[in-house]
Order: sequence, then structure tokens, then C-alpha cells
Amino acid sequence: MKLHITIKGQGYPILCLHGHPGSGHSLSVFTDHLSKRFLTLSPDLRGYGNSRYRKQFDMRAHLIDLKELLDDYNIDQCILLGWSLGGILALELILQCPEKFTGLILIASAARPYGNHPKVSNQELIYAGIAGILNSLKPGWQWNIDTFAKKSLFRYLIGQQTPVAYEYLAKYGVKAYFQTSQFANQALSNALKASYNRLEELEKIDIPCLVLAGSEDRHITAQSSEETAKNLRKSQYICYLNHAHLFPWEIPEKVLKDIDQWLSENRNYN
Repeated sequence: MKLHITIKGQGYPILCLHGHPGSGHSLSVFTDHLSKRFLTLSPDLRGYGNSRYRKQFDMRAHLIDLKELLDDYNIDQCILLGWSLGGILALELILQCPEKFTGLILIASAARPYGNHPKVSNQELIYAGIAGILNSLKPGWQWNIDTFAKKSLFRYLIGQQTPVAYEYLAKYGVKAYFQTSQFANQALSNALKASYNRLEELEKIDIPCLVLAGSEDRHITAQSSEETAKNLRKSQYICYLNHAHLFPWEIPEKVLKDIDQWLSENRNYN
């Protein structure tokens, strides 16, 4: 299918892949900055955002869509950036088409992803709903963060509970959540049951890689991200202490600075 896509900037291309739930717009924390020097392409994956699809599919469909997208835009080579699920898809693309990619940035992702999320209580679910509604009405409201969000599911996604993270959540996260289709949910659920593990294949990846993780990530642990980095031939690993799965929204300036530094040291895209 033809994916809805957001394109910014000009120059060497970076294909940016969002997580679950998510959309191309939820990657604006990266693309707004990187598009000052690069051409950024951030599609809505099948069943997400504005890439509407109302039939069952499996994860392989995402890879077919993305390869067709690269052909449609005549992208012979590019850098890949993937957050969470987007990082897993990025790894698969490189393994299938290694000649097309010159660099990889993995964010809160892993080749053998595993989590340590505790059992969710009814109170956490209720408080998450209240906090989400109030945050949509008044993004980053400290009273709401202290009263409801810190006691809800959001405490497992946002480590430092900063207003800036909740502002990003209000602007991009809520809409992405409601635009994620049941078929996208099912495709991911089926994939998780299959116990994804590509560690043994990582030695085939011979391009510079940057692996970023949050030490308090409960969804894809920092340990699983570090394991991936150790199995990649040319990788740099950075772990942000006391931050969780949404750390790019918690400390955007720090994350972007580290990405810029890595890009400047790996000029294979020129």
C-alpha cells in the first residue's frame, strides 16, 4: 500500500520509523532537528496514523511497504532511524537489503527485545485515563503530573515525569494512540508471541550503528538494547540514567546532541 509520509528538509536521506502506537508525526522530535541538514522521511506504517488499512496483516507487510516507499522516492541509500518497533523494522530492512543503508540509529529497541513491566493495577489504568484527558486539555500541567500521572501507567513510560515529556505526549502521543488500528495491534501481538530474536544475524550488519536506551525502560529494557549493541560489529551504545521508554521526549536536547555527534563522526552518508 502507499503509506502516508511526512517529508522535511533536503540532503542525504534519513528514513525514520515510529513505534507502537505511533505515527510519522510522533518522530518530529527528531525530524524537526535533522531536517535542517538532511532529507527526513517519516511514514505512517500500515494501520497507523493516516495509513489506514482495514484488513488483517502481519509484520512482513510493513517491510514490503517500506521497500516500495524507497523505490517510489528513488532512494538508493539512506540512514535508518527507528524508535521501539521502528528499530526492529529497521534491523529487518538492513538484513534484507544491506546495500541500501549506510547507518543505523536504534532508539529504545533491540534485536531480542524483552521487558520487565510489572502487573498493571486497576488504579493505574484509571489514573492513566484521567491524566491523559487532563494533559490533553492542559499539556505539561505539574499538578496533573503529581496527582495522577505519577501514579498511573505513565510512570513506566516517562522516567523523570517532566512537563516537556507530557507536552510531547499531548501533541503527538494521544492522537497516535487513537489512530492505531486493531489490525496493527493484532499484528504486533502475534509477532510478540513468536519471541523475536535476531541476535545471531547481527554480525551480517557492517555499517555504523548508534544504540540509545533509557536505564528505566520497562518495555524494551536497557539490557536488551545493550545486548544488541554488543552483537553489532560497529556500534556505539549510550544509556540515559533514570529515563524510560519515552526518553527522547524527556531529554530531547541531550539525545539530539548525541545523534549529531555520532553523525559527525560517521560521515559515510556524504
